Amino acid sequence: MQLKTNNQAPFAFLGLIAPFFLWGTAMVAMKGVIPHTTPLFMAGVRLVPAGILVVVAAALMGRPQPKGWMAWLWISLFALVDGALFQGFLAEGLVRTGAGLGSVMIDSQPLAVALLSGLLFGEIIGLWGGVGLGIGIFGISLIGLPDAWIFNVLHGDFPAVEFGWQRLFESGEWLMLLASLSMAVGTVMIRFVSRYTDPISATGWHMILGGLPLFSLSSLWESEQWVHIDFSGWTALAYSTIFGSAIAYGLFFYFASKGNLTSLSSLTFLTPIFALLFGRVFLSEVLSPLQWIGVCLTLVSIYLINQRQEIANRLQGLWGKPVTVTSQELTVESQIRSDRFLPETQAVKLTAISVNITESEPELH
Repeated sequence: MQLKTNNQAPFAFLGLIAPFFLWGTAMVAMKGVIPHTTPLFMAGVRLVPAGILVVVAAALMGRPQPKGWMAWLWISLFALVDGALFQGFLAEGLVRTGAGLGSVMIDSQPLAVALLSGLLFGEIIGLWGGVGLGIGIFGISLIGLPDAWIFNVLHGDFPAVEFGWQRLFESGEWLMLLASLSMAVGTVMIRFVSRYTDPISATGWHMILGGLPLFSLSSLWESEQWVHIDFSGWTALAYSTIFGSAIAYGLFFYFASKGNLTSLSSLTFLTPIFALLFGRVFLSEVLSPLQWIGVCLTLVSIYLINQRQEIANRLQGLWGKPVTVTSQELTVESQIRSDRFLPETQAVKLTAISVNITESEPELH
């Protein structure tokens, strides 16, 4: 499955990368406004208005609305995990870490998705997926663990490494990792949600329902949520809500409906790149050398996991070996960026088939 842009290649390519650009820059916008507001309030603002826009858009598109208690039960569970927990951890983590680094941690969720899909649905990770998982775990360790710990371990000075769970989970990087894990669980949950209701309508409602607890907790634990937000701050919130949420997901689902899911998912790594770039330009964020190495390794791992079957097919084609494709390997995964709060996987279940490909046969699209 490859991108086919024909004569409109430049415009099609810009459209394809637009969601990832919007997600990455939305992280920077949120980081810029966080000193003037509170994290839970900001998370609620990011969810509820965008959810209303998605629900309205789904209604205008003629999408069916959820019906029945099973549909609303799964939407509520989905809202708790992929809405409230994900956005709550993301906003709290953003207070303690940079936009670019946080985006890398968020976009590490394909690692958890691959593991959960293998355990729950029997999806094959494969050699290259396994290599990607290993590289990703190592990269995330370089990002999230203090540099002093890593240098002490490399020098064999293990007693000098002081470990404390409370201190660890006060770290912004590890809060972002919790956000990533929440999103990964939500990614798997969308398969069950889609059995009972339309996924796009469910997406809008889960954002609305997920944002309400965040507003409630904000009213109990936070104060002066909007008192210090100036015009530029409200503009940043509006950008992250309208462009970084509603429009970005609208574009993503539009291109996904055109059959470019595999190619689209391979662009996931662009989100942290945009976040790192604009975080450096607008927020003067600086990473340590070890963190930069971790970022590069994490991006490589995301690419290997998203494209694991494509890589295996190409290498087997070069070696002249037949390629056997099973229904599990044909499961279509739509895995999307870092600061996202929408479902990330829509699976199309196909009947098991076996396709033998030789070098003399044309490439399948």
